Amino acid sequence: MGNEFDKILKIIQQDLPLVSRPFLTLAESVGITESELLKTIEKLVDDGVVREIAPIYDSKMLGYDSALVAFKVPQDKLQMVADFVSSCPTVSHNYERTHPFNLWFTLAVPPDTLSLEDVVRLMAERTGTLDYLVLRAVRTFKIGVRLDYESAHEKESVGFTHKPYKPLKEHEKEVVRVVQGRMPLTERPFFEYAQMLGMKEEELLNLLKDLKERGVLRRISAVLYHRRAGFVANAMSVWNVSEDRVEDVGNFMAGFKGVSHCYERTTGESWRYNLFAMMHGRSEEELYNLAKHISQEKGLDDYALLFSTKEFKKRRIKYFSEDFKRWLKALT
Repeated sequence: MGNEFDKILKIIQQDLPLVSRPFLTLAESVGITESELLKTIEKLVDDGVVREIAPIYDSKMLGYDSALVAFKVPQDKLQMVADFVSSCPTVSHNYERTHPFNLWFTLAVPPDTLSLEDVVRLMAERTGTLDYLVLRAVRTFKIGVRLDYESAHEKESVGFTHKPYKPLKEHEKEVVRVVQGRMPLTERPFFEYAQMLGMKEEELLNLLKDLKERGVLRRISAVLYHRRAGFVANAMSVWNVSEDRVEDVGNFMAGFKGVSHCYERTTGESWRYNLFAMMHGRSEEELYNLAKHISQEKGLDDYALLFSTKEFKKRRIKYFSEDFKRWLKALT
């Protein structure tokens, strides 16, 4: 791929500016026309490199409860169980991984419904799953995939700011309900959203800026198909770190470009690992080497790499939709 292509792939993974013509602003930053940029993005989508350009919201700041869940599933039942799990509208990621707990998925549950634990219990009962984990995030050190590096060992400066939760007003929920999913690849996408909402474009942009300032809207950016972008290896590294060292180690891990997400999570009787770092690289060897480097630098010996072997689902949640309630009603 040419240098211009690499620049485009890099900028669309960053934050789309909240201005009337965001693609014009991005195009000018790499010295091409707005039309050329939009055509390139369309080609990347058609070629299966880019999934979409879409808003990324913080589910907890929207009032949703969320957790990482793992099921231990017999291999001959894995596809059946994975299909059922994927049928849940608020499961966004669902993967087979290299571990006895072999099915891993992220679940978000909207407010004013069953608890997350009750939903997981119902899912386990429905699939005959006896052994499962519900791992909640305790602290976040990094979140956000940007596949724009040559080596997973490259470093970057990361700062994660925790914002206080503030319930959304009804008109804000309606904005989220409309401004989600695949963004229109047009000169004025926010104008199109504003028309759907019966608002002025400037009013919508100001509201989105406020949601971003409050931590509700993380960013608007491209989501890639990792393998087609050259990042064929994906591992969830899990680490057993003493509580007094979690902050230091978490911040250290978050500083690597090859780490997209880094969380401290809850543990349990059958799960001792409390620090999670999602790693992306061009080979499994690269990720083994990165984990080894972290292990040696921080003196950590109790860790594992869970490589993803099959993607069952990766899709943005449709927030403030009735889909989950209908799914849950059918389940119960």
